[in-house]
Amino acid sequence: MEYFAKRIIPCLDVNNGRVVKGVNFVGLRDAGDPVEVAKRYNIEGADEITFLDIGATHEGRDTIVDVVKEVAKEVFIPLTVGGGIRELNDIYKLLNVGCDKVSINSSAIKRPEFIDEGAKRFGSQCIVVAIDAKKVADNEWHIFTHGGRNDTGIDAIEWAKEAYNRGAGELLITSMDSDGTKAGFANDLNSHIAEVVNIPIIASGGAGTMEHIKEAFTKGNADAALAASIFHFREIDIMDLKEYLRDNSIPVRI
Repeated sequence: MEYFAKRIIPCLDVNNGRVVKGVNFVGLRDAGDPVEVAKRYNIEGADEITFLDIGATHEGRDTIVDVVKEVAKEVFIPLTVGGGIRELNDIYKLLNVGCDKVSINSSAIKRPEFIDEGAKRFGSQCIVVAIDAKKVADNEWHIFTHGGRNDTGIDAIEWAKEAYNRGAGELLITSMDSDGTKAGFANDLNSHIAEVVNIPIIASGGAGTMEHIKEAFTKGNADAALAASIFHFREIDIMDLKEYLRDNSIPVRI
């Protein structure tokens, strides 16, 4: 059996040009300059960086391409960018300034064909579909948009399946119930989705300890774990985390 290394991905939520972090998508606090934070992660052993312009969709504006350009100059690991991506030209602009993948969310829900078009034009490997899900009943999660403000009523597992069938190369699954709580990932949701798609899943929302990240892989069947505050505020060192995972028989790049 071939083992693929699990990935550790710090997430930079950017608002008004600064990295911020909140709980359940609200109560934001400052975590630094995006270029400096990204540079630090590049040095500290992150496998990738995800950069989310969290105000872009809600405010109806484009992603801050200039900041992405500066970040891309300083990092030498894959960079995924999301927020305010509505059309193919937005994807083109971001790939053109050095990002490797784009994360689309509200625009794909509004017009699912956008996933097909992006995958066809730029390749599935560039298209990450982000799913912000909240539990509404036992074994039932709905998709929420606009930073968690709007319940679409769409079933998260069905939507994951559709995104996969339309050509998404990866799924970024954020549990809005867990986001920022440091109480652990929604491994039940992630494992359900892993059963119905055949592409990598990135677990997001809830990382508080090294054990939580281990469980994202062992219980949630995730291929990557994304976290923010535990890395931003130096609660967990990425290389220490990787040593811990390796000691627990989880393959990682050291």
